Amino acid sequence: MAAVRLHKLMPEYRGRLRLRIRAFPLEVASGEAAPRDILEQEWWLAAIQEPAAEFAPYEGDDWPSTTLPAFEAAWCAFRQGEEAGLEYDLRVRRAFFAEGRNIGRREVLLEIAEEAGLESRRFERDFSGEEPRRAVLEELREGRERYGVKGTPTLMLPDGRKLRPPIAYPRLRGRRVVGVGRLPCCGEDCLEQTRRLLEEAAAAVE
Repeated sequence: MAAVRLHKLMPEYRGRLRLRIRAFPLEVASGEAAPRDILEQEWWLAAIQEPAAEFAPYEGDDWPSTTLPAFEAAWCAFRQGEEAGLEYDLRVRRAFFAEGRNIGRREVLLEIAEEAGLESRRFERDFSGEEPRRAVLEELREGRERYGVKGTPTLMLPDGRKLRPPIAYPRLRGRRVVGVGRLPCCGEDCLEQTRRLLEEAAAAVE
């Protein structure tokens, strides 16, 4: 949800704000890769909050056992420019949440790079090295230790001040969703609330 909204709004702030996406792989932070039993309960909540985001049931039996390769691939995409990285990042999310593709598989991430129009040889060369994994783990360490990040999405200004995106989160008991807080908005209203956050961010850095 946050990625779709930011992707749509950031062109309005060209020259005023720069969006930098940093990796925070929850499977390393919490010790568990994307849990299918929990995520499949949460997708409906995300879908009703952001109609512009695409969601569809994941019907395959090849659910990703890890999402670390997706973080590494996104890091490689950003080496080809901010716009290329943002586009790739959004396509990876869509591939998982809407298209049922296993973003833990290298070949899938290479396919998405082609679809995004990245320079394939450069992407594959970068993706084949050890640097992406080191960079992703370093961003996780910095987020946790320096900025106190505990979950995603976390929107943060350069000084470390956090902004609260308009998202309702589920309440879990064990591994079951048992409730949800009041929806702060839906559709265009969420976009407007996100725009106000970006205005706040722009005022803080100008």
